[in-house]
Parts: sequence; C-alpha cells; structure tokens
Amino acid sequence: MLNEHPLNEIQKVENEIYRLHRRLESLRKESPAMEVKNYIFHSLNAEVTLRDLFADKSRLIAIHNMGQGCRSCTLWGDGLNGFLPALEDQFAVVMLSKDAPEEQRRFANSRGWRFNMVSHGGGLYIREQSVLAGQNNMPGIVCYEKKGERIFRKNSSVFGPGDDFCALWSILSLAGVGMEEWTPQYSYWRRPERLEDGGQNLSL
Repeated sequence: MLNEHPLNEIQKVENEIYRLHRRLESLRKESPAMEVKNYIFHSLNAEVTLRDLFADKSRLIAIHNMGQGCRSCTLWGDGLNGFLPALEDQFAVVMLSKDAPEEQRRFANSRGWRFNMVSHGGGLYIREQSVLAGQNNMPGIVCYEKKGERIFRKNSSVFGPGDDFCALWSILSLAGVGMEEWTPQYSYWRRPERLEDGGQNLSL
C-alpha cells in the first residue's frame, strides 16, 4: 500500500485542529465562572484594584507576563500589542508582572507597548490566580467578568512555545522551523560591520 502524500496528511491534521478549536471554543463558553477577590495592585500613580481595571467594560483580559527578564514573554507581549485595538473593542486589557511599575513602564516604552500595566509584586494575586496551579510566575492569559460589584474568573490558558496565542510559531513551522530551533530575542537588529557615522560612543 502506497504511503499517503504528505500534503494530504497535513491538510487532514489542519482540519482536525480546526475541529478541535471549535470544540475548545464551545467548552470555554460553557465553562462555569468562579468568583474571585478584588485584588490590589500597584501602578505608576497609585494602588488599583482588580475591579478598577475593568474601567467601563464588563470583561477584562489579564495578560500574565514574567517580567522584562523573559524573552519569550516579550514575544507574546509584542504580538498581543498589535491586537490591542481589536481586543479593547470587547475587553479592558491589562498586563501584569512582578516588576515594579517604573520598570514595567520603561520596558513597555522601549518596545512600543500600549498596555495598561500594573504590578502584582509576586504577591497574593499571582499565587492565587496563576494560570498554572502552584506556579507564581507562569506566563498566560485570564478572562475575568464583572457582574455588579462581583468579579468572576471565566477562563485562562498558559503561554508557551507553539501555542495559539502567538502566531509566529505556526508561521515558522511552514518553513520547517520548530520550537527547539529558534528562541525569541529582545532585538533582531544586528550591528553592521561598517558604521557610516564613524561608530563613536557606541553603547550597543
């Protein structure tokens, strides 16, 4: 019996992934929401609560970032920043990390991120609301809902290489580049061998 053509097999897998995505969508819709506390965070200007982060929206997307020390988290941040206008059509959006607010803002500015950012400081919020139980600095995403004064956690997911929250992995796979063969970087700029300005006082 002849082996099936690889392109046919790829299409079969893609179709199956599509069906699984629709099933996952349905399960998430049916998933019961669980009430949570009104946690306190630190921003550049003041303390803010989880309820404050909703602003005028009834749903909140909380992006759990490991902080500026993680290159992979930076990749997810870069990608989600591009989607921010579309996300904000439906949700309030915040990025949280353990970094101090001043560090968060400096790093966000260096990357052109437009997220509302607050610090959980590694405290109660991230210990109780981690996207992976028992982990207090795991990257991921959480959807919260507000009903009156009450706050509910609807769904969450972990971030990791090859996941559905960063489109780059699927694009790389088209060229046969796997997650073991490429690592995100802070910058993809490479210094030219010859600097037309003479290269004085170069810091990078």
